[in-house]
Amino acid sequence: MEGVRILDGQLSVKGSVLLYDVPRNITLTPSTCSSSLQGTFVGASSLESRSRHIFPLGVLKNVRFMCCFRFSLWWMTQRMGKYGKDVPAETQFFLAETNLTPDATSDKDLQTVYTLFLPLLDGPFRASLQGNANDQLELCLDSGDVAIKGNGGLHSVFLHLGTNPFKVVEDALKTVQTHTQTFCRRIEKKTPDILNWFGWCTWNAFYTDVSADGIRQGLKSLEEGGTPARFIIIDDGWQSIVTDDTHQVEGESFQETPLARRLTNIKENHKFQKDGKEGVMQEDPTLGLQHLVREVKDKYKVKYVYAWHAIIGYWGGIHPSAEDMLHFESSLKYPVHSDSILNNEPGMRSDTLTIHGVGLAHPEKVSQFFDELHSYLASAGVDGVKVDVQNVLETLGTGFGGRVSLTRHYQQALEDSVGRYFPDNGCIACMSHNTDGLYSIKQTAVVRASDDFYPSNPATHTAHICSVAYNSLFLGEFMNPDWDMFQSDQPVAEFHGAARAVGGCPVYVSDKPENHNFSVLKKLVLPDGSILRAELPGRPTRDCLFDDPARDGKSLLKIWNLNKHTGVLGVFNCQGSGWCQEGKKHLTHDHSPEAASGIVSASDVEYIDSVASQEWNGDCAIYSHRGGKLLVLQKGCSLPVRLEVLEYEIFTVSPLKKLYGGGFFAPIGLLRMLNSGGSILDIAIEYSNSQSSNSVIQLKVHGCGEFGAYSSVKPQSCLVNEVISIFSYDFHTGFVRLTLAEKEGLYQTITFGFSNTVQTDMSC
Repeated sequence: MEGVRILDGQLSVKGSVLLYDVPRNITLTPSTCSSSLQGTFVGASSLESRSRHIFPLGVLKNVRFMCCFRFSLWWMTQRMGKYGKDVPAETQFFLAETNLTPDATSDKDLQTVYTLFLPLLDGPFRASLQGNANDQLELCLDSGDVAIKGNGGLHSVFLHLGTNPFKVVEDALKTVQTHTQTFCRRIEKKTPDILNWFGWCTWNAFYTDVSADGIRQGLKSLEEGGTPARFIIIDDGWQSIVTDDTHQVEGESFQETPLARRLTNIKENHKFQKDGKEGVMQEDPTLGLQHLVREVKDKYKVKYVYAWHAIIGYWGGIHPSAEDMLHFESSLKYPVHSDSILNNEPGMRSDTLTIHGVGLAHPEKVSQFFDELHSYLASAGVDGVKVDVQNVLETLGTGFGGRVSLTRHYQQALEDSVGRYFPDNGCIACMSHNTDGLYSIKQTAVVRASDDFYPSNPATHTAHICSVAYNSLFLGEFMNPDWDMFQSDQPVAEFHGAARAVGGCPVYVSDKPENHNFSVLKKLVLPDGSILRAELPGRPTRDCLFDDPARDGKSLLKIWNLNKHTGVLGVFNCQGSGWCQEGKKHLTHDHSPEAASGIVSASDVEYIDSVASQEWNGDCAIYSHRGGKLLVLQKGCSLPVRLEVLEYEIFTVSPLKKLYGGGFFAPIGLLRMLNSGGSILDIAIEYSNSQSSNSVIQLKVHGCGEFGAYSSVKPQSCLVNEVISIFSYDFHTGFVRLTLAEKEGLYQTITFGFSNTVQTDMSC
């Protein structure tokens, strides 16, 4: 790749040195893709054939970077640093920032070069990055089976660079996809319709005590409050399982042993059977899960029902001796964790799954298992599945060709079954943040993007928002990030809700019945249960990429996204808590963080020009949700923001559109909604050919409530659904307001008429 080379032991990009003291066994292999998708593969080799290699790549010094690494077997989070020692084990995404010499270009944006390192799957090996105390950046190759060995690989890391960090990531994964042919990107996949509707998950409401009656209560409670759930996830607690007490830890009493629970039947347990009795399996399918699914769809207008299950059946897998499961040939396997995982999560040495093992269906039988499970669920009216515990497969590769082979086999079987029984591509991947899976998934289009929402752990709330935002830089190229559920009656509910509003993600809660904050929910959910979802995965703005908004005590987190005709920018103070490298858990390191300050501008929203008219000059109308203020920001101008910890602000960014005669107009949307601009579905501008200098703007809007827009001149007329409508106009700010009544379908047309328009300067 032009601009990347190793010379005299230095790896440089565009003349800037990234790595010093590069060993001789490190190689660069140019990509063979088209010139528009150039890149370089980094490889390493050893004379010794092994199942696990650690290769030094070179010394990293004084280079700002952001990386995503797995802090646990299941999940990633972010880390920022400048030196090799700052790079955690299990790094799967590494983005570095370097600068060209000032005389290389006069464009300040083009002076910054972003270099991306993507550790890949190379033959039987899965690659990751890590640092050591000598500031060396290291390449780790692991097969997951001591019998699967090799000398290294030529295509273990992909390196790509450019001046737009988001385009760098997109193009890099496009090239890797072309090279490997083992996965598909988000834009190529079918997005399940649940992403457009409000949902409810049973987990935090009931945990494993969920029942059919509890589900009825939860749906009824949300409907009565005016925010009906249109999809539901029946989480852990519906399956037929048994506690396996045959594998106690020596020296522990029965009560102290963390027992494994394993699946004994693909059908539901008695709590979901009509008049069910514990220990009795209902043979009539119409009296099983089917009766509940039909009821919630008919009575509560639920569109989609998803059911939870682990990729291995249940947490402890499939019971090897369960009579109804013998044909899956399950056998007890004990997870073998990599040294990298144990470095970040030492508790896995004594984890329940590690000590008691999992009942793993034979790989040749796993397709049959998914087929029987999903065909039963589909026959009951279930529309999709949330598939959890996925990363456990990397620990079970011994005897099955290694971690990459086993993971790929299971993922293919899973996706074949989902495609067969759930036509809306109804699948959510969960606990699945390893690249073994990411580079093997071709169909699944939704992925949980962070560790769980923990309502009772205050150290996790700000860290959760940061983790999802930064993880989405990587995960968002593969699938639609799922920000997880939250609870609307929590003190931090609006903070979480605001993040979902800009996340481009499904919006769902895990409220207990009759424990809701509808003032929060109604900022996210329309009366018909639909939501105003942004178009893309929400990601940190360019100027936030290498700051640490969780730990540095000063930075705000800004998350950008696009709607069909506007941009949206969420700003959050997430300081005070994060994953602690020493404590190996989320901790609050600052119990009284100070307010943080920053600036926002239209340019924070990447690709904002794609929703503007061709003649757009860069000026935007900006509306602050909490502040309720509307102003015009001219191109290059910015707005100061100051937030206390756990405070947020959301800005709708609407490019100005020119009216006949010199005036300007910009729609804002439904003012009560957190993502107000998401309500604008279409804009049409017509100019009169007469001497009256008339302009007509017609908007198609989704939703109801107070609607707002900016106009440099007062509209002469306003029609809503072809009926004359009253509106207000503020001559000082240019704020146009009117009320849209609730109507069936919630799709409305607003028509503004203008004549003799004259430009009025209302800019900041």
